[in-house]
Formats: sequence, C-alpha cells, structure tokens
Amino acid sequence: MKVLLSWLREFADVPGAAEDVAATMSVRGFAVEGIDRIEADAILDFEVTANRPDCMCILGIAREVATAFGLPLNEGGTPRGAGPAESRPADVDVTLESPDLCPRYAGAVADVAIGPSPDWMQARLRAAGLRPISNIVDITNYVLLERGQPMHAFDLMRLQGAQIRVRTARAGEKLRTLDGQMRDLSPEMLVIADANDAVAVAGVMGGADSEVGDSTKTIVFESAYFDPLSVRRTSRKLGLKTEASMRFERGTDPHLPVTAMRRALELLVATGAGQPRGAVVDRHRAPFGIEPLALVLRRSKIRGLLGTTIADGDVERILAGLGFSLVRTEDGWRVSVPTRRVDITREVDLIEELARHNGFDRIPSTFPALLSAAAPMDPRITRARQLRSVLTGAGFSEAVTFGFIAERQATMFAPSSDVVGITNPLSESFAVLRPSALPGLVGAVAHNRRREQKDVRLFEIAARFSRATGERRALACAWTGSIGSEHWSGGAREVDFFDMKGVVERIGEAFRVEVQTQTHREPWLVPGRAASIVVNDARVGVMGQLMPAIAEEQGLPSGDAVYVAEIDLDATEAIAAKTEIQVEPLPRYPSVTRDISMLVDDTLPAATVRATIREAAPDTLVRVREFDRYQGKGVPDGKVSLSLRLTFRSPERTLTDAEVQAAMDGVLTTLREKHGAVQR
Repeated sequence: MKVLLSWLREFADVPGAAEDVAATMSVRGFAVEGIDRIEADAILDFEVTANRPDCMCILGIAREVATAFGLPLNEGGTPRGAGPAESRPADVDVTLESPDLCPRYAGAVADVAIGPSPDWMQARLRAAGLRPISNIVDITNYVLLERGQPMHAFDLMRLQGAQIRVRTARAGEKLRTLDGQMRDLSPEMLVIADANDAVAVAGVMGGADSEVGDSTKTIVFESAYFDPLSVRRTSRKLGLKTEASMRFERGTDPHLPVTAMRRALELLVATGAGQPRGAVVDRHRAPFGIEPLALVLRRSKIRGLLGTTIADGDVERILAGLGFSLVRTEDGWRVSVPTRRVDITREVDLIEELARHNGFDRIPSTFPALLSAAAPMDPRITRARQLRSVLTGAGFSEAVTFGFIAERQATMFAPSSDVVGITNPLSESFAVLRPSALPGLVGAVAHNRRREQKDVRLFEIAARFSRATGERRALACAWTGSIGSEHWSGGAREVDFFDMKGVVERIGEAFRVEVQTQTHREPWLVPGRAASIVVNDARVGVMGQLMPAIAEEQGLPSGDAVYVAEIDLDATEAIAAKTEIQVEPLPRYPSVTRDISMLVDDTLPAATVRATIREAAPDTLVRVREFDRYQGKGVPDGKVSLSLRLTFRSPERTLTDAEVQAAMDGVLTTLREKHGAVQR
C-alpha cells in the first residue's frame, strides 16, 4: 500500500520525516518496503498483510499512525468543497435479488461533465500507482485509496429501464468487461444488471457496455458490500484480479458504502465534475444483520498472556485510538469491535493489538506458567526430524521446492491421467500439483550444477498429489557427482546405484524396518539401474538412475549420472514398528572379533549369509560385517570367497575364548549345512 505522506497528514498530523513514520510503524507490525521521494513529498510503501483489509487505504494507515504517535484522528480528512444537496429521490431503481451475497448496496445519480480531474488528484493517484483516466473514474479510485471502499460508475443512459438489479448470473450469460475480454458467467457468480442484462461482475470489474465515456452526461455511482467468499470464488474462476476484488475478498466494512458514497459526491462537487441529482439510495437486507462484535477483555488474561501488566489508561487509549468502543467492568472491559476489523474475533486478538502499540520491546522475558504437560508431538514431526538428521549425516542438504510445477515436468514422472491440474495457475510453470517430489528436486540439482557445483546431494520431505491417492507425504533424494572429495592418494569415484541403495537402507534403519530392493521398470529410470523399494512385501518407493534425456531436459549437463530415490512416508510409517525405542548403556566389557573366510555359491546373497549367521550365533553376537569378496585364481567356477568379521560382546562379563570358539563352531556348522559353505 503506497501512502503519500502529505495525504496521510490530512488525517493524522504526524510530526517528523517519512523515516520517523517508517521506523515507528515497523515495530508495530507494518513492514515498510521503501520510501520514494516526489518533489517535497514522500511515498511510503507499506506491506499490508492479508488479514488487515482495513489498512488498504490512507485512513486505515492514518488510524494506526495516530495511535502510535498519540495523535487525534481526523476521520473526515480535509474538506475540498461543499457537500451535495439531497432534495429529491434518485432517478434509479435499485433491487437486491441476492441479499445473502450483497447485504448492502448504495447508489446515487449525478449530472456530470466528463473531463480530466484536478492536478492534485492526478498526482495523488499516480503516487499510489494508479493511472488517471477521467474525473469520474478518478473520483472512484480516489475514494478507494482514501477510504478503502471500491466504487464504480455507470452511464445511466446505457442502463436499460434506469434499473440496477443485484442478482446472480443466468446460465450461459456473457459480459464484456472493461478490459475488453468476453467473460462467460455462471449461476453462482453475483452480477450487477439493468432491466435486461448484466452490466458488471459484482466486486470484480464493470462491463464495457455501461462504461463512462466522453459523451456521458448522467452517471450512477455504485458503493456496496459484497460477500468476500463470493467475490473470491468469482475472481479465481474468471482469472481476474483487480484492486476492488483484492479488498472485497478480504472483507470490507459493511457500514462504509454510504459514507464512501457521500465522500464521492462531495469530491464530485468540489472538483466541478458534476452535481448530484437526488438522495443516496441505500438498499440493505432487513434486518441488516452485520453488527459490531462484542468481546470481553480481562486484565488477568492480558497479564497471563503477555507476562506483564498494561495500565488501564494505556489499554483504553490504544483501543479507543484504533476505533474500539470500551465499557469498564469489574475485571476488565466489554469491547465493541468495529466492523472494519475482520481480523479481530477473540480476546487474544485484542491483546495482540495492545502488545503491538504498547511495544513488543516492553514485554519482559519470562517463563510462562505451565499448568499442564505439553501435548505429545505429532509422530510425523519427530520422524521428519530424524530423517533430516540421518540424511544430513550422510552428506545430503535439504531442499524446499514448489508444490506447483509445469505440466511437462509432471508428466515425466507420472501418467497425465493422474496429474492434478490447477484451475487458475499463476503461469505455465505452476500449472499442476506435483505428482512426485523429484521434479523440483532434480531442478534444484540442475540449478547447483549450472553454478559449478559438481557434487550435489539433496533431499526433500514434501507432499505430492495424485488423482488416485490424493495427498501423500514423500521423501525424495537426488545425488550426482562423486561420493567423496578428490585426494592425492587416488581419484574420486562417481556415485553409482549401490551408493544410493546404501542411503535407502540407512533410511530403513531410521524406520527400524528391513528394506529390500526388487527389479523394477519406470519410464523415467534407466533400465537395469532401477528398483522398487520394498518393506514387508509392500512396495513403498522406487530408486535408480534418472534417464539421461530427462536429466538433460531438466537442465543438467550431458553425461551427468543422477541417482534418485523416492519413498512414500505414509506407507512406510504404517508398516514401521510402533514400539518405543529402547536405549542401552554404553558397553562396559571388551568385545572379541573373529574373521572367517569361506567358499559359497556366487548366487547366494550376502544378506542371506548374514541372516544365517545371526540365527546360529548366541545373543552375544553384536555385529556381522563383510570385508572382502574374491573370485578368480584358486576359487572354483560358480563360487565366491566371502570374508566376514564377527564381533561378540556380553553386557554382563568378559567372554572367554572357549565361549567365542563354541559360537564360531556353531556358525560354521550351520553355514555348511544350509549353504554348503566350505571354510578356507
């Protein structure tokens, strides 16, 4: 929201320079993005959050500034001429056919002479980023910026029957809007219509057929309150975002339309643009039904939440300055919330207002009183933290990518029939929801490679979407380059399939499940270098080398081998053991190691050998690790020499050589009987 300092001072005569205003407001929750100079004046660019539509105008910012500086607020601003006379009824008939979507509608007729607006008005509009068009259109934009109430002007001669009907669109109805586009309307959209046809999309944009032009002699001003949800849905469906829709969909003040209308008529007379023809027409739902919210504010709650006491006088000064009405009670106040403050719905919201304007820096650092034990953390959060620890320990860095991606990227990793599209995407690059976390992650790898980062390891814990399964959480990993840094003792080895397999197995250990891989084909993975990730006979993910063509299309250099893995976290957690983690003390007694070498069939998996050893050995076996594998001279065809190191330890005492030897004998006997192993 761009605010001209001189315009702001018409409502709150704030002292000091623009920098003083910016500094004061920044500690009250309003970030100032910049200050521009325009002759002897200044433009402050405030960042207004979506929950504060009341501050999307000069008066709203002025109210905050006046409260911050302890100044009176001139809500009327600086008058620029006499107000309009109201001698007889207006020459337009207004009918509310959809009062639920438009609880209030104000209209006024005026005779006008179209021309340019005054220089001072044009300068203020330009400073706020709006282009001056004509005196009538500029007045509506001026009121929008000053009061926060969107307005529109119709050419009365172009309204059939001199009627305004606020209704929903008819099936198949069309309207050419002011931007020249023909819009297809649907029955859930609210429109402003004359006796026959729609002349504006309510709260979004007016129609070209009723546009005010150089030949216009009589206008109808419109000022209304529209249901925020209705405007938001219409704006999104039409793909049309305007200054008016941004305010209406956040929530305007339902009591402002008539006040804004009177201000517009005042400016009409003051600028010599025309004269009102009659009284303001105010149509609203009976009863109107939008009344100020009443809240209870307790001193004890302020003290308990902020950890400090705010004097009664400061409470009343701050809230009254912001437009709240207060009545003292025994333990606090009854507070009436102005209807423009759509963000205030609870007692804690009032306390936040006090904290902002009393000063966050004046809140002491204290420990809150704990009246009950904290709720247990969502296990998904603790699991995600554990996975982050595991993967960063493995040399990976976490990436955070967009959930919206281009359709071309999505169909590389999923069938087009399973991709979830977006009705009104911001651009073609954000047209669909990602069916996999890999497209964005591979793009991040390419981003790093283009910046001369050769060895890149990234992971992401993110949501993915599909028509078949809905939203699911996934863990994705991508790895390219070397497995370690170069050293004088030897060249660095490039990452391969088994390196990524080791990472997947380490993830399985974090889940306390045994991960297996099975041959699998995916159109986006290199055949022969792709596998399913299986836990308890259930497929929970996929891993392998990304197809070179896809890697190059994603922006990776030709020749880069990228290995990826993606695991369905929801499916894996459903399978994982639910038992609590048992922590054991560090060993007090020494371990004993024994090495064995044996000949086994070269088709026998090492995992099977390890499992057999663990079955045959006593509980004192704490570790089994392969350290050598040999085929060649001295080893018969079809056989392989496998060397393993077994580690034994007892938590209660030091093991004797006889006990260890007995365990080794049992292991060798079982290997010989089950697998025909021959000790070397």
